[in-house]
Amino acid sequence: MLRRPKILAALAAVALPAALVGVSLGGPPAEAAPPDAASAFSQAAAKYGVPESVLLAVSYAESRWDDHAGAPSTTGGYGPMHLTDLGDSEVEDLSGKQKVATAESLQTLDKAADLTGLDQSALRTDVTANISGGAAVLASYQKSLGLPVGANTSPAEWYGAVASYAEAPDKVGAGGFADDVYSILAKGAARTTNTGQQIVMPALAVTPDKSQLSKLSLPAGVQPSTSDVECPPSLGCEWLPAPYSEFGDGDYGNHDLANRPKTGKIDYIVIHDTEGTWQGVLNLVQDPTYVSWQYTMRSSDGHVWQHVKAKDVAWHAGNWYVNMHSIGIEHEGFAPQGATWFTESLYRNSAKLVRYLAVKNNIPLDRAHIIGHDQVPGTIPSTVRGMHWDPGPYWDWEHYMDLVGAPIWGKSVLPVHTGSIVSIKPGFAGNVQVVNSCDTAGTPCKPQGTNFVYLRQAPDDNAPLVKDLGLHPDGSNGTTEVSDMGSRAAAGSEYVVAERQGDWVAVWYLGAKGWFKSPASAPDAFAKPGLVVKPKAGLTSVPVYGRAYPEQSAYPAGIPYQTVTPLQYSIGAGQAYPVGDLNIETDYYRAVTFAGEPPADHVQVLGKDKYYQIWFGHRMAYVRAADVDVRPAV
Repeated sequence: MLRRPKILAALAAVALPAALVGVSLGGPPAEAAPPDAASAFSQAAAKYGVPESVLLAVSYAESRWDDHAGAPSTTGGYGPMHLTDLGDSEVEDLSGKQKVATAESLQTLDKAADLTGLDQSALRTDVTANISGGAAVLASYQKSLGLPVGANTSPAEWYGAVASYAEAPDKVGAGGFADDVYSILAKGAARTTNTGQQIVMPALAVTPDKSQLSKLSLPAGVQPSTSDVECPPSLGCEWLPAPYSEFGDGDYGNHDLANRPKTGKIDYIVIHDTEGTWQGVLNLVQDPTYVSWQYTMRSSDGHVWQHVKAKDVAWHAGNWYVNMHSIGIEHEGFAPQGATWFTESLYRNSAKLVRYLAVKNNIPLDRAHIIGHDQVPGTIPSTVRGMHWDPGPYWDWEHYMDLVGAPIWGKSVLPVHTGSIVSIKPGFAGNVQVVNSCDTAGTPCKPQGTNFVYLRQAPDDNAPLVKDLGLHPDGSNGTTEVSDMGSRAAAGSEYVVAERQGDWVAVWYLGAKGWFKSPASAPDAFAKPGLVVKPKAGLTSVPVYGRAYPEQSAYPAGIPYQTVTPLQYSIGAGQAYPVGDLNIETDYYRAVTFAGEPPADHVQVLGKDKYYQIWFGHRMAYVRAADVDVRPAV
């Protein structure tokens, strides 16, 4: 994380390690056949007296039935049942006055070991043992509530036990998790796990006994009627304000007061990861000398804190124009740690928050507006290399956008040919790309699902990766370093097809062609309708920009002109790029002094020089409307 000295803000920066080469598009290494997970659920349910449907739905809500090869989640949960092994922990409360227990102090792995007699190592890494442990814990919660146990008991009678399994700190969080589980149960689910196991859970309409929540020995939590947070009531969000205060030498922190959308409409929700654990991050956002963001989400249970109102401008994106027009959400986790994984509770609650914010602020629900920090462009050429790359290659955009209610386009209804717009959708669990330097520089990361495909300079598996002059000013090729995004096409990103040769597709990418395999039998790219921009006739190249600032004549007296500087990339004649948004504001929000008043400060400068947002390489960018023509894709 970086402090924002006056104007720019940034979070979760990770230095670019030394380059390595070599890419494999193959799956995970060959292993022994995994245990029959479907049978493990059935046997555990019968042994410990849990309805199989409830056990399946709880596991789906925790991990979507994946075992993650025995690796822990960000918050120390293991296996399909997300049994936690976090150690007894106490932290200072948010006022710093006393020590309080946290959700992390709960030890379901210990509890499972005591109940089953199974070794903790097996509970972490063996699917059958892990499922048995989860079933035993769930049954123990049911018994502690004085409720009947048995595989033939009604699923409606397990609401309290399911809520207990959430490990939530209050009844709002516990009830939210239980509601998710019963929603999953009502819809049913079917998927192939990361080990190739096919599991089917038929839909089961059931009305749970929610009165059981009163039996839990938990505090009530934040109630919607008493909270002024901007959040869905079911999330029980807490208000933990970021400070707006002066701290000497004319400097202040850690956000700017505004009145959005009147002082700039909100176009984007930016998905970050914290690169730290939640308590340390919450301490940072309360530091006036540090940066800010609107929301923080805890991994263990998806609990949410709000820090900055949506109307105000937080310092989180590393690009003042994007700050002006966005809401930032920090998710507890680590982009480079390929051995850990983002929890299902985090994904599900984040998706609920995003849907709520998008509706409230008229933000389109698509990947051009629900963006990763890694999609935010540099402001000028010198800042491109230092831009951030969280939430990284292990954030499951496909699953996340499904939860948001805006699935990434993956329909084979149009042919993929030259001039088509294609959306990237490679799958996640089965898309195991070679990535390096997650834990130790120069060493391969542990194999697991990734959210991208690599782009090459030619239609050949051995061809070098495409170049990114912003990340590699010396003109060297792209690398497989975890932080090197310069040769990646991430899930949900869109491109225009430049050429096709058999199974290989070339797209326009940072001003050149980038090739990837997308065979008809297992495509990674799907043609979709949409608009593209092309250089106007007679122009050999068109500049691209990292922000849509006004022309010089738009600035009133007393407000310095913010120079409009192109990035180091350009769009050549004959190239085309998909439109992300035709209706962005050309503006600059002047806010550089504490509690400033118009006309000198805290004022939106509006320009007439229109820009369009486009998909460009691995990030978004802006082009002047005067430089391009907008046409439907062919």
